[in-house]
Amino acid sequence: MHSSLIGKVEKANRYARELDRISIDRIALTFRGDNDTHHITLDAGQWRCNCHYFESWGACVHLLALQKVFGVMLPDDAQVSIFAQPATAPTA
Repeated sequence: MHSSLIGKVEKANRYARELDRISIDRIALTFRGDNDTHHITLDAGQWRCNCHYFESWGACVHLLALQKVFGVMLPDDAQVSIFAQPATAPTA
């Protein structure tokens, strides 16, 4: 491997460990749940999931799982809890 590439790989590995360098602003993904496949988006700190629980509560287990996966890379306003008071029904 070319010597300059070794430095780039080492830097990439360091960046991968320093997750606070990364901020996620927008996501669109598919989540395969136990009973169905769900479409989830995050835009400007606002989550959307097409599962029935999210429609009623504004949060769901799919979002909680994603929060664990993305951790500190998510902005504060994208941190949701299923233990909070039910949110107003999300608008389309």
